[in-house]
Amino acid sequence: MKKQLLSLIALILVMTLLAASALADPIRVAIVQPLTHTSLNQIRDTIIAELEGSEVEVELITRNAEGDGPALTTILENLRQEGVDILVPIATNTAQSAKNIFADGDVPVVFAAVSDPVAAGLTADDAAFITGVSNNIPAAEIVKLITDCQPDYKKIGFVYTSSEVNSVSTIRAAEAYCDANGIPYEEVSIADLSELQTAVETLISKDVDALYTGNDNSIASAMSTYIDIAYEYGIPVYCGADSMVADGGFATIGVDYVQLGRQVAQLVLRIAAGEQPQDIPYETLSEYAKFVNLQAAGRIGLTLGEDVLASYNVLVEADGTSHFGK
Repeated sequence: MKKQLLSLIALILVMTLLAASALADPIRVAIVQPLTHTSLNQIRDTIIAELEGSEVEVELITRNAEGDGPALTTILENLRQEGVDILVPIATNTAQSAKNIFADGDVPVVFAAVSDPVAAGLTADDAAFITGVSNNIPAAEIVKLITDCQPDYKKIGFVYTSSEVNSVSTIRAAEAYCDANGIPYEEVSIADLSELQTAVETLISKDVDALYTGNDNSIASAMSTYIDIAYEYGIPVYCGADSMVADGGFATIGVDYVQLGRQVAQLVLRIAAGEQPQDIPYETLSEYAKFVNLQAAGRIGLTLGEDVLASYNVLVEADGTSHFGK
C-alpha cells in the first residue's frame, strides 16, 4: 500500500512538472536588423533556423528598419516597451542603439556582426549585459587575398562608409598593415550611397589595381552599382563577406555569415538556459570563408592560377551559376 501511494505521488509530481512546463511562456527573442541585404538576411535566417531547431521554446520577433535610422530607434524603443527576454541586434549601429535604449541592463543583448566591439563601446563597464559574435577580418589575410589573385598589383583602393564603425575599423587595420609592409594604397570614404560612384571613379583615377570594401552594410546593399563601375575599368572588387561575392564581388577571405549566425544562436541558447552575458566573453568567428566569383573574373579578364582555384571555393561559376547558400 505504501509503495502504491509513493508511486501515485511520484506520478502526480511528474504530471505537475510536465503541465507547468507546457504552460511556461516561450522565451521572446527579438532579432533586429538595420536594413535589407544578403549578409544581414543570412544572419537572421540562420539564427531563426537554429533557434527553431533547438529544444528551447522560443517566440521569435523580427524587425527591419530598412535603412531608416529614426525607424531603427523607434523599433528598439517599442520592443523595450513591449518586453522581450533576449535582444539580438545585427550590425554595429543596431547594437550601439540597443545598448543605449536597453541601458538598464534588464534584457540580455547578443549582438551579431560587429567588427570591433571594443571601439563600438560594447565591452565597457556599462555594457555588462551585452555579448555576441564579431565579424572581424585579419588585415594580413585581406592583403594576402589580393596578392594571391593579382601577384603584380601595385596599389589598393579602399572604399568605405564613414559612419559605419565596423567598416572604418576594418579599413584602418588593413591600412596599418599596408603601412608596415610598404604597400601603396588610396582611400575614399562616403557619407551615403549617392557618393559611391564618384568614390569608385576617384580611386580608379588614382591608378589602383584592386578595390577592397570590408563589412560595410551600406555598400553591401549597393553591390550592383559598385561592380558595374569597377568592372568597366577591369578592376576587381574584393569584399569582406561571401554574400558580397554572391552579389557580384570578385573574391573574399572573410565572413561566413551562416557560421556567424550559428554562433550567435548558440549564445542565445546559453543565455536562455540561465547563463549571464557578463560571464560570456564575445566571440570571433571560428572559421573564415574563401570564395571566388569566376563570372566576375571573366568580366574583368582576370585569369586565376590553378593554385588559387585549388584553395578557394568557387561561389559563382563563369556561367553565372551560384552556389551561395547551398
